Amino acid sequence: MSRMLKYTVGFEDILLSLKELGIKQGDVLLVHSSLSSFGYVRCGADTVINALLEVVGQEGTVLVPTLTGKNTDGPQNPPIFNVRETPCWTGRIPTEFMKRRQSRRSLHPTHSVSGIGPLVPFLINGHENSTTPCGKASPYYRLAEKSGYILLVGVDQESNTTIHTAEELAKVPYHMQREPTDAIISDYEGNKIIKHLYLHRWGVPRKFQRIDGELEKLGIMCKGKCGRSTLRLINSMQMIDWLVDILHNDPWYLCLNSFNVSEKIGMHS
Repeated sequence: MSRMLKYTVGFEDILLSLKELGIKQGDVLLVHSSLSSFGYVRCGADTVINALLEVVGQEGTVLVPTLTGKNTDGPQNPPIFNVRETPCWTGRIPTEFMKRRQSRRSLHPTHSVSGIGPLVPFLINGHENSTTPCGKASPYYRLAEKSGYILLVGVDQESNTTIHTAEELAKVPYHMQREPTDAIISDYEGNKIIKHLYLHRWGVPRKFQRIDGELEKLGIMCKGKCGRSTLRLINSMQMIDWLVDILHNDPWYLCLNSFNVSEKIGMHS
């Protein structure tokens, strides 16, 4: 058997792996993904999307991150976001997902998500009014309130945007820009909206992967496989609560050791 055939997966393979991971009808998922991580997927991203929607059923909801933020975003260079037209940089699966007729995208100018399912209005409405991108008024926290799960498909904790939710709730000193930005947003009707928001500060090196083993040890996360891809299923609220407690005690817990004391002090000046 060739290496390509060995790592070829289809709809039934992905569906079975998701069920074996413990995902069931009615679940609410936020899915971070890498299509190439499987190996070769028959019919590509649509196969993965179809399997995700099938495993949660009509009563379940799937969100994907459709992020657009840039390291240049800020008061001097406000983000310009068009909900219909601004592409995301989170990969092939989210790109295809948000093209689907039934998909609806939130209006946040840097950290939007797209969703399909009955809980989408609750999860995404008003995201553009969230003072911070991933705070309590964001889909990331609202999903946790609905006992939702984070599903990492072929990516690790470095892609887990909900970690930013914990950083924002704990008010770590390095994460947010000090001054708000007037972001420009075009909604589904073509209306232009200006929102006064705080955006993420880029450039502070993190080590999100350090929580991976702890989440598994605590039973907050379980792992599975499909083709070459490693699947991680995380209880969102349990992760947030655990990590906020850690960050309250050590605000620098998620930062690289090379991020030295003088740089930390500079943030408080």
